[in-house]
Amino acid sequence: MAGPSLRPHVHWAQRHRELFLRVDLSDVRNPDITITDNVLHFRAQGHGAKGDNIYEFEIEFLEPVEPKPVCRVTQRQLNITVQKKESNWWERLTKQEKRPLFLAPDFDRWLDESDAEMELKEKEEEKINKMKIESRVPKDPFKHLKKGYLIMYNLVQFLGFSWIFVNMTVRLFILGKDSFYDTFHTISDMMYFCQTLALMEIMNSLIGLVRSPLIPAVVQVFGRNFVLFVILGSLEEMQSKPVVFFIFYFWSITELFRYPYYMLSCIGIEWKPLTWLRYTVWIPLYPLGGLAEAVCIVQSIPIFSETGKFSLGLPNPLNVTVQFPFVLQIYLIALFLGIFVNFRHLYKQRKQHLGPKKRKMK
Repeated sequence: MAGPSLRPHVHWAQRHRELFLRVDLSDVRNPDITITDNVLHFRAQGHGAKGDNIYEFEIEFLEPVEPKPVCRVTQRQLNITVQKKESNWWERLTKQEKRPLFLAPDFDRWLDESDAEMELKEKEEEKINKMKIESRVPKDPFKHLKKGYLIMYNLVQFLGFSWIFVNMTVRLFILGKDSFYDTFHTISDMMYFCQTLALMEIMNSLIGLVRSPLIPAVVQVFGRNFVLFVILGSLEEMQSKPVVFFIFYFWSITELFRYPYYMLSCIGIEWKPLTWLRYTVWIPLYPLGGLAEAVCIVQSIPIFSETGKFSLGLPNPLNVTVQFPFVLQIYLIALFLGIFVNFRHLYKQRKQHLGPKKRKMK
């Protein structure tokens, strides 16, 4: 049979618009706090002056209050905030003149009426100053136009890469490995469109339309377009190689999460599963995509050596020919340096968005 309920120690303080109650209970469980007919009813189980037990109390307030208290439970105590219906200073907390034994002033938060009025004036002045500062900041007349452009850009890119991903996946299930050999002829038009449109990402960063750093955007866009237009677009022999499938597939999967994330960010929406995917799927896909691009370049070097395509002969007196395969070998080194730069950038972004939040010191 449970023992009788006990009253905890309660400390209170006030402001012109609020009442603060601090209940000295630790490890609080099942708190039941309601206000009916201007009376606060409290009941909870926790560890107080009489050990672990059920504690309860009632307070009939001096003047009317709002019926919805705000409760915040910590490991050592329970805090209740009650809004007054009218902003004024009470001479006491309870309707009864004699203060209950379990109730005492909270000297950590206690202010007399003059100090509270000063605090209220300071808050009002701070609010007025903030409004003045905000009014001085010039408003961007093209704000909604820019937001609409960014939403449409990310939506179009998402739809484009979604089409690529779905098309390649369906063909893979139907044709199996045979789908590897005609990926370029089936997908190239849409990939050309998406990667040409991706040049706008460099422009967006350059003119400050987005806060993304310029260098990672340049590295990714120009790196992909070099492989797409220069390597695959100019060599028919490369267009039927299986590596094309893996390049396009890794690119499309990454963008399936990146573009909708940015699109929702434009309208102030954050969906946590999408945020996690956007800053996680790149960890395996980005190195795999870079490796596929490197394989593509290595496979193209013998073809460029045989055809002499893009090799440049310098006029006399130098009389030197710059072999394009040599340029590709240099580019391979730059490719892995670019992967390192973007990997470092994406890792910092992941740590910023998914890392543990720093707790503010009280």
